[in-house]
Amino acid sequence: MDMQFYGANCISLTNRQVRLVIDDNLTDLGGKSIIKEGDVVLFTGAHSSTNKPAKIIIDKPGEYESQGVFIYGIAARGHMEETGKMSSTIYKIMSDDLDILVVGHVYPELSDSQLEAIGTIDVMITPVGGNGYTLDSVGALTLIKKIEPKLVIPAYYDDKSLKFPVPVASLEDALKNLPMEVKESTQKLRIKSTDLSDVTQLVVLEHP
Repeated sequence: MDMQFYGANCISLTNRQVRLVIDDNLTDLGGKSIIKEGDVVLFTGAHSSTNKPAKIIIDKPGEYESQGVFIYGIAARGHMEETGKMSSTIYKIMSDDLDILVVGHVYPELSDSQLEAIGTIDVMITPVGGNGYTLDSVGALTLIKKIEPKLVIPAYYDDKSLKFPVPVASLEDALKNLPMEVKESTQKLRIKSTDLSDVTQLVVLEHP
């Protein structure tokens, strides 16, 4: 599985059969969409309508499958929502012997039933930018401790190439509150289940 980061919460996951594009709201932030024909596109929350030639657009809870990739969408409370509202979706993506969790802008307190649905996770992609709009590193750490992924990839932090609706923390500032050292910084991460350690590690995906 290859992973690339494009700013904000946008990440692509690619194997030999299919490319998944997650939270491509880049045009709303002054960037350029990366969606191509045949992509499977996931949104964890609200998004503008898209006329891109995606194969499938998934933006709500449920069970999905495309070309051997299984996707399980779990309803979650949005970060700024009142108790009881569940407009965000957490995605568990199962492919190539990897269980990948995409968190999005969620409230950091998950229920036992949500944690049970999430189960064992190899790679967790989580916002860290904070400032009230999304998870900060403290909220991300709360989830990391509960989920115990083997690898954490931070997302949604300050990027000078994009215009965020609310200012967010820089990656450097966000990482100060995460008690783990950066194992690797890379533009493209190629990962197999056999590469992972039992101790949670942190990898930074650099903007191409």
